[in-house]
Amino acid sequence: MNERDFQFTPFVERFNEYIIKINQSLFKEIECYSWSEFYLPLKYACQGGKRIRPLILNLAAETVLDCNINSISSKVSENIFSVSSAVELLHTESVIHDDIIDSDNLRRGLPSFHVKYGYNASILTADFILGIILNISAKANNTLITNELSKASIRMSEGEMLEMRLVKNRKISQEQYISVIENKTASLFEASAKMGAILANGNENQINALANFGRLLGIAYQIHDDLIDYNNEQRLFNILVKQNDEDNIFIEIMENTYHNYSELAKRELDSIEGDQRAKKILHDLTDLSTFS
Repeated sequence: MNERDFQFTPFVERFNEYIIKINQSLFKEIECYSWSEFYLPLKYACQGGKRIRPLILNLAAETVLDCNINSISSKVSENIFSVSSAVELLHTESVIHDDIIDSDNLRRGLPSFHVKYGYNASILTADFILGIILNISAKANNTLITNELSKASIRMSEGEMLEMRLVKNRKISQEQYISVIENKTASLFEASAKMGAILANGNENQINALANFGRLLGIAYQIHDDLIDYNNEQRLFNILVKQNDEDNIFIEIMENTYHNYSELAKRELDSIEGDQRAKKILHDLTDLSTFS
């Protein structure tokens, strides 16, 4: 288990009630494929993790619903948790690819997927996961949800491709770095919050504000994550740091940047009406130091 895994243990404990239900829904989807060669690899790929993206989706839905998900109809609740599973599966698919591209051999304290199952099985499993996501989207029977999952997947791929090019060139601007994480990471945060609002039948203002909240939080989240691990020489953030003569000053600038994005995310939340309990939890999530 690496530093980041230890860091998020209190986070997992705090949101254990949500995470248990998210996991139940996720592994219920996976159980549908118990007949498949991919069943055990799927279970391995999905074990562990903070489930922050589906958590955001659930809390966004609760904000709009103005109540706890447990108090609504079982059909609506099931739909919300099912789409939450699709979000986590899309993240899982990206993790399998990322670990191959970045040559990371550990993930959540265990061998990375490609280390355990090999490169060919990794590619095929990621394809299989995409098929599951499409199936969940079909069951949701909502073109807006399908559109958001599709856009997030496209933008995540664009972000990964841009990052590969910039790492190869060994030259990057702060604006390019933000562009990478806005696509690669923040796009799924944005989609998660937006889909939560959509599934809860939010109005245009609620949907847009929560989408903006997710995007801004996603950027802050990735900067914060990179600040923890910036000594990895193969990573984009490290290249950006090493281009600056005064590393410590630049790190402070990026810490301020992370805080600025967090504050902007809070403002988006403050602009909407909704369940105050769920809003407060989302508000607390913008202070990423509370994850420690």
